[in-house]
Amino acid sequence: MAISNKLVIVESPAKAGTISKYLGKGYKVEASQGHIRDLPKSQLGVDVDDDFEMKYITIHGRGKILSKIRKEAKNASTVYLATDPDREGEAISWHLAQTLGIDPESACRIEFHEVTPKAVKAALQNPRKINMDLVDSQQARRALDRLVGYKISPLLWAKVKKGLSAGRVQSVATRMVVEREKEIEAFIPDEFWDVDVVATLPVPRGRKTSFRMRLATIDGEKAELTNGTDANAAAQRIRENDFAVYAIRMGERRKQPAPPFTTSSLQQEAGRKLNFTTLKTMQIVQQLYEGVDLASGGTQGLVTYIRTDSVRISDDAMNAVRAYIPVVYGKDYLPEEPIMYKGNRDAQDAHEAIRPTDISRTPESVASSLTHDQYKLYRLIYYRFLASQMKNAVYDTMTMDVNGGGMGLRFYGEHKRFAGFTCVYEEGTDEQQTETAESMLPDFKEGDPVRIEDVTAEQHFTQPPARYTEATLVRTMEEKGIGRPSTYAPTISTIISRGYVARESKRLYPTELGCMITDMMCDYFGEIVDTEFTASLETQLDEVEEGKTEWKKVIRQFYPEFNEMLQKAESAIEKVEIKAEESDVICDKCGARMVYRVGRFGKFLACPNFPDCRNTQPILNYIEASCPKCGGRLLEKISKKNRRFYGCEHYPECDFVSWEKPVEEKCPKCGSYMTEKLNNKGETWHLCANETCRYRVQVQKEEQE
Repeated sequence: MAISNKLVIVESPAKAGTISKYLGKGYKVEASQGHIRDLPKSQLGVDVDDDFEMKYITIHGRGKILSKIRKEAKNASTVYLATDPDREGEAISWHLAQTLGIDPESACRIEFHEVTPKAVKAALQNPRKINMDLVDSQQARRALDRLVGYKISPLLWAKVKKGLSAGRVQSVATRMVVEREKEIEAFIPDEFWDVDVVATLPVPRGRKTSFRMRLATIDGEKAELTNGTDANAAAQRIRENDFAVYAIRMGERRKQPAPPFTTSSLQQEAGRKLNFTTLKTMQIVQQLYEGVDLASGGTQGLVTYIRTDSVRISDDAMNAVRAYIPVVYGKDYLPEEPIMYKGNRDAQDAHEAIRPTDISRTPESVASSLTHDQYKLYRLIYYRFLASQMKNAVYDTMTMDVNGGGMGLRFYGEHKRFAGFTCVYEEGTDEQQTETAESMLPDFKEGDPVRIEDVTAEQHFTQPPARYTEATLVRTMEEKGIGRPSTYAPTISTIISRGYVARESKRLYPTELGCMITDMMCDYFGEIVDTEFTASLETQLDEVEEGKTEWKKVIRQFYPEFNEMLQKAESAIEKVEIKAEESDVICDKCGARMVYRVGRFGKFLACPNFPDCRNTQPILNYIEASCPKCGGRLLEKISKKNRRFYGCEHYPECDFVSWEKPVEEKCPKCGSYMTEKLNNKGETWHLCANETCRYRVQVQKEEQE
């Protein structure tokens, strides 16, 4: 066969198909379908006695793919390694070079950050050697993850059950969810009251005259109302007095657009606005990056490279969007100078932000070629990028103090004077927002009398920290330096699939298994699940990527202390091993005395004659309190989402359930049932379950004993 074709090797078949259409004759494009070599699954693969040499083998099932690539490479005049432009992609190129006999120092590596004809052809004109700093960084991460996973997992099997795993990042993420749940369980709410007033201007001036205010001061002191008696007394004082405008402060607020997406901010915003999981977001955006067959224009990559922590954009993209904005939205929406955003101080900034590859390719123009989910995500990316280079939104603000009889009321409102970037996009939030802005501001002057129309006193309670969503867990991991853009989605997917964390109504809850594993990791491998240690290790790995540190040096510093922890755990693990504890329940199938076992959903009863007898039964844990609805006994149960709750033994005839543990004591204020809370100080409190009462009392030590 004549050697003529140039071979381009990419990772995914979808990308291979897209690029083939760009390059045409004279080029052959093949896909490696990810890694072709890795550490063996059946053994550690990292020789701790030979300076951590890595043992690589061809991945099972990749033999045919590799044979085809070898054949094409043998008959090619030039081989270009065009895997993804990150450390994982660089490592795949290095493995391919090793397998195909290509000199890593030769100009064999090309990279492009968007799958478009211009970007791919430009990359072919600028081949380079393989970046060994990126490769070594990937090897260091792989070695660390393998050492942690393959050394600790057998201990988990011995302590809990087969099939469990520990991971350098996943164990820290699980611990974060577990500790947030402990904070929530320990939280004791405090009561507070707000007094709100509806008022009007007695003599209308043709503008808005009805408005809401809130009690701000009482006799010159900040109004801090902690009970209904004081709140109602304050409300009555307001009703009995006359009020007038004391001071008005007019101002201006400018709201800046959010920067274009990074991997983590895209995952967060897609979770908030589209209700996508992190895994779904990455799957769909990968499709947009690799190329979509458009009705007009052929196959095109719609967005730039999707694994990035940078908010930087290229000069070409900046020029294009700045030319587009005045044409479509008007020159008033274009800032005088390009808006430059500062990224996270720990960002690698290896790639630009996630943006559309062509600003003229609007979501609406390609909607017919996209799936519903692809359209929604592309629309999110497109308008976020467009808004990032538009002018600020401008609001007129008004703060007005109204006084009377020693009571100080305050009004705050704002009116959007110029929409700016908000005409196309506004960033979502994780917290529930309180409406404070007014569409029109009331027309008042200092000294104007104010007529009080209505006064209401409303009870509130301080709230515990919110449980993590996938979006807020990603944000916190990023803030703490845990993991990197490519690891957020697989980490969260792993801890959910392993049964350590459950997702319910977008919120993440630790399972009993997750709590058990976390406790064990904290007891024996505290440093491994310490957020600061994990973050510092990530920083060292980044230094390898930057060529500042030799990769094996990081492993050499890590392993001795880790191995010491491992040896201590191996000698102590027998002391805490969960054994098959015998119960007093008789197996109704074979007559043996059943034993306690631990599974994904916690403890259960199992026949000791397994596998001959596979009988199992749930454990009925009764608590001392009676059912508030029917008087029956209450059971501690585990939900399908692995959460502990309390329900009546007479279910389904009686449907009483409570997420908090009920107690026998009744609330002395409203008669409702009360629940038990243990706060961070180790104090036990009984809390009224009636949300409009929430009476609380601390349980004295002698009562507990």
